[in-house]
Amino acid sequence: MKTRDQEYRELFMAEALEYYDSMSRHLSELERNPDAGPALNELFRLMHNLKANARAMGFNDLGEVAHHLETLFGLIRDQERAFSGPLIKVVFAGVDALGNMIRAVGANQPLPDATALLENLDRLVRGEAPVLEEVDAPDSEEEANKKMELSDLVYIQVKKLDNLLNLVGELVIDRDRIMTLAQELDNPALLATAQHLFRISDDLQYSVMDARLVGVGVLLNKFPRVVRDVASAEDKEVELTLSGQDVQIDRNILQIITDALLHLVRNAVSHGLETTAQRQQAGKPTVGQLTLSALTERDDVLIQVRDDGRGIDTEAVRRKAVERGLVSAGAAAQLDEKAVWAFLFEPGFSMAQKVTDISGRGVGLDVVKLALDSLGGQLRVESELGAGTTFTLVLPTSIAVKGALLVEVEERPYAVPLLHTDTVLSLHPGQISVVGGVLVTHFQEQSVPLVPLRQLLYDEGDGPLPLATRADIVGPQQVLVVNYNNRRLGLVVDRFIRQQNIVIKPLSKPLDTIDLFGGVTLLGSGQVCLVLDVPALTRLFLNKRP
Repeated sequence: MKTRDQEYRELFMAEALEYYDSMSRHLSELERNPDAGPALNELFRLMHNLKANARAMGFNDLGEVAHHLETLFGLIRDQERAFSGPLIKVVFAGVDALGNMIRAVGANQPLPDATALLENLDRLVRGEAPVLEEVDAPDSEEEANKKMELSDLVYIQVKKLDNLLNLVGELVIDRDRIMTLAQELDNPALLATAQHLFRISDDLQYSVMDARLVGVGVLLNKFPRVVRDVASAEDKEVELTLSGQDVQIDRNILQIITDALLHLVRNAVSHGLETTAQRQQAGKPTVGQLTLSALTERDDVLIQVRDDGRGIDTEAVRRKAVERGLVSAGAAAQLDEKAVWAFLFEPGFSMAQKVTDISGRGVGLDVVKLALDSLGGQLRVESELGAGTTFTLVLPTSIAVKGALLVEVEERPYAVPLLHTDTVLSLHPGQISVVGGVLVTHFQEQSVPLVPLRQLLYDEGDGPLPLATRADIVGPQQVLVVNYNNRRLGLVVDRFIRQQNIVIKPLSKPLDTIDLFGGVTLLGSGQVCLVLDVPALTRLFLNKRP
């Protein structure tokens, strides 16, 4: 098992060798045409990146040479120095020295001494003549070979890995079918082959998933600057603490939650943390504490945004929800804290008193919720008035294969991701009542509205659903209780088929605009099956209920 240091060193090496190759190419171009602007700009950029990466890894001498060369290329670009005469020799020697230093890092050896080179580069920056050694020996064969070395690492486009993962997902589904078949036929030879296929496909799936993993730090390390900017705009003092940067997660998941995390962090500084004066008044330290941390919980990755600010004013949110017509005053009074906080994730819901660049424009936490829904993740909220708030993003490590429950409606199968399913019930008519034209049952001391899934999928138009009556309840009802944003909804289906792993593929245009479906999957029988989007179904029911 590689240590994190080894992985970082390998990544550094791969990039550094690529930079070195590009530098040599652009230098030759510049020697042929000293006015080649693009080559100069590229050399400046490459030196800048190499300097930053080397310093971050602690290879200071390497960073220093790159820094001097960056300064020199800046002067050449600004036409304060000419790419001619002895300067060319020193620059080529500088790039060769970088190559040797990069190779020394790769071999875990001490970096070669660069004192004389740095002195020459310093002289050139000051506009003085460099001190050149008399002997200008051509490259030995060994040195020429070193320049031709290839990196052990390969850069792969993420979409190629996406495609590979899709194929592995389909293989996993077929593998499960073969395994079931082998068990049914009770054929020892077939069973042994199926078990071997099972092991290989498992290893293959984990290998592909592993190739897509990146450290959460890739994203978290971008936040110190964001926090600094927002804090200074809001005139607040904030100390940011980062932890868990080494936790590994699928690169695509990180990409999808970038905006959500940005929103939560800005929100914490803008809404969560108080001004210096308010903190003093409340007897708190004047500097607000913001913590961004990543940790693992079973198969999930948790990213937490914690502030020690004013906390969520539950009563204010309750009043605002009634004011906005999201809930009646009577119903609002019955809701517990978590149910009230769920209103914060309604589209356009904002508690900001005034509109600023950072908050109060109605772009609320619904952005965060939508990003998590699309991944099959969850958002947890903990808050204490006056003490602070913690938002926890619960994310899958990978988005390859998901557990789902298959149900049937009108002789068609539909898949419901297990993440949003609470339980399945078989209810007799006596367990169902009609309240205000809606079917209702009691489950775990909670009233759960019921709706035939057929109505949500097939009833057209924007009007409300038809009023339910006792006549609609004939015989036992098969109900799948789904849960989204602390709201339970019972979907009445014709029958339950089975639970199985599925690979969800996105719907192609123009079907991708139908938000009731989160994608499509292929069943073992070769039949195409739509995957239901529980958040969209819940929103549709709330909009259309009588």
